[in-house]
Amino acid sequence: MAAAPLYCVCRQSYDVSRFMIECDICNDWFHGSCVQVEEHHAVDIDVYHCPKCDVQHGPSLMKKRNNWHRHDYTEPDDGSRPVQAGTSVFVRELQNRTFPSADEIMVQMQGHQVTQKYLEKQGFRYPITVPKLDGLGLKLPPSSFSVRDVEEYVGGDKIVDVIDVARQADSKMKLREFVKYYYKPYRPKVLNVISLEFSDTKMAELVVVPDIAQKMSWVENYWPDDSFFPKPFVQKYCLMGVKDSYTDFHIDFGGTSVWYHVLWGEKIFYLIKPTQANLALYEAWSSSPNQSEVFFGDKVDKCYKCVVPQGTTVLIPTGWIHAVLTSQDCMAFGGNFLHNLNIGMQLRCYEMERRLKTPDLFKFPYFEAICWYVAKNLLETLKELREDNCQPPAYLTEGVKALITALKNWLKREVTEPASEVPDHIRPNRLIKELTKEIRYLEVSKPMKSQGSGGCPLTRSTLDRASHHARRTARRLRHHHHHHHAPKTPSNLEILELHTRQVLKRLEVGPFEEDAPFSSTVTAKFNKASVASAAAVERSLDNNLRLLFLYLLAFREHPTSPTTEEEAVEGMLSMAGLLYPQRPEESSTAQEPWWSSPGSGDTSSGSNSSEAWGDQSPSRAASSPLCLDPSPGTDYQYCETTLSPPLHPSKRSAPNTPPISNQATKGKRPKKGMATTKQRLGKILKLSRNNHFLMASEDAAFCDLVFIPSLGDCLVLV
Repeated sequence: MAAAPLYCVCRQSYDVSRFMIECDICNDWFHGSCVQVEEHHAVDIDVYHCPKCDVQHGPSLMKKRNNWHRHDYTEPDDGSRPVQAGTSVFVRELQNRTFPSADEIMVQMQGHQVTQKYLEKQGFRYPITVPKLDGLGLKLPPSSFSVRDVEEYVGGDKIVDVIDVARQADSKMKLREFVKYYYKPYRPKVLNVISLEFSDTKMAELVVVPDIAQKMSWVENYWPDDSFFPKPFVQKYCLMGVKDSYTDFHIDFGGTSVWYHVLWGEKIFYLIKPTQANLALYEAWSSSPNQSEVFFGDKVDKCYKCVVPQGTTVLIPTGWIHAVLTSQDCMAFGGNFLHNLNIGMQLRCYEMERRLKTPDLFKFPYFEAICWYVAKNLLETLKELREDNCQPPAYLTEGVKALITALKNWLKREVTEPASEVPDHIRPNRLIKELTKEIRYLEVSKPMKSQGSGGCPLTRSTLDRASHHARRTARRLRHHHHHHHAPKTPSNLEILELHTRQVLKRLEVGPFEEDAPFSSTVTAKFNKASVASAAAVERSLDNNLRLLFLYLLAFREHPTSPTTEEEAVEGMLSMAGLLYPQRPEESSTAQEPWWSSPGSGDTSSGSNSSEAWGDQSPSRAASSPLCLDPSPGTDYQYCETTLSPPLHPSKRSAPNTPPISNQATKGKRPKKGMATTKQRLGKILKLSRNNHFLMASEDAAFCDLVFIPSLGDCLVLV
């Protein structure tokens, strides 16, 4: 086997990742770093002489500049050729133009206002500007942080992508060479660094991305640690540009949203809405041969100008078309993130990149792989919402539909373009089928009316109507009982009914506060006990009250002794996993429950209690009037869920109970009423112990409205 040819004065074999230049005399090839020729300088050389040849033939010959408005400055300046983007003439003309102010579209906010709840409710469709860091969760180096400091933390040997602005051409150079260029008193060229991602360097410790980007990011929440594909690093960029640097109109890769902070200096953004018409124009402009000669802002109805001064943070949503001018030497930090709010637009931008044959270097790394991970997790989310009888937010439903279409198309493309990014542990066809089934279920179900965005706000009038309905139902049941049974001493269950009526009558609800934590939006006075989530109360109030009185009616139709009634209530709670531990002073007088001593107690009574409360086979449970599990036809309700994507299993804290089926367990999903319900009730019970109240859920299919004398006046609806 022949040995690989050796090149350059260093006599190394060819390395595709290193820039090389050919000597026009000896025709040998040399590494630019070995002969002190930077890649961006090579274009200026007309005839190159290597160090050996220039001894005999003299120094290299440089190209002659003939114009200042064309990328190829050797073209004759006859005044007939249009100005091209990035040239000094272009930048001067751009600075003299007038544009509509971005104040028309920018949303100015304080850092603490930029929350998941806000974006999920209001949408993330317009750019947001934040004048101060406070409340964003963003941490950065001080404004005295310099380009030399970047070299110290990142390393001078780091290869960075550098844009020659006048030619709008990309080249590579070592960071130390860029730093030398930056501090020269005279800069022969305008060079711009906009893609220095430093997550794998010491400088990463100096920067903490904004909370909103961290909590919404697909990569941070869905990307598994054991993925075969390397994790995309796109969250931490350092941008160093000199005065008059210009980046032409573009959409950030994969339709990612962007956070952007100017540490010192100033940037000017030219922003264009991502309407259907503008996106179509943008794709046509991007693929045209004279793209650099046409200012895209002139092709749309409005192009907005936004000046971003030192200390300001900007958030740009999915798909916004923008160009950037550096009006003075500037250092900025930024990052990109995909999220659930604009899935359809993100996919559209990715497909546009494919049609434009965008090089992989300028695309989101492993975009299709992250979409498969997201699809798997969103399937779990949809299943859980369905089990909870909740309607997903509209943005999530539409996003999943767009995702299904994209995943199908990618699988079909595999036949002709085998470049799969489907993770090994994902069964793509089955995943698509299950997602489609969840969407069809949503479409055939009739959702309840909702107020606001995604939630069911609880108002005073709502609870007043529900309380009135409960009292009316109690009167009907009492009247029914009066005509069918002879008067007798009130039983424990009759006391329960009376107490329930009294508590409902005392129910008082405060005004709904939109910005308060959701679990505390509604407060009711239950003798110092708190009502749970407002949305949960409204969601299940009518159903729970109806179920309560059905239980009472069932007891009256099947009379039992007072002892058996108490045992039945205890049995009901035990079967639901909600039996509250007895207090020390009560333990001495408490009787041992019937289910722990099979041989004790009245056999017939025990049989009746067991039959009524849970010792049933599946078939008997299904036919029992007490087992009222929601049917598929039940109307959906909106529930205010967390608007951020659920964490990937590897990022979640370990629960006290075994997790439900997910990517980590790779097991079958537990049936409704089993593991999932157990976990939910376990968390509820933990809260009840700390706050001295007990919560019961209709998921348990045993009880919905409970009064425990040992806990005092306590009534909780879930």
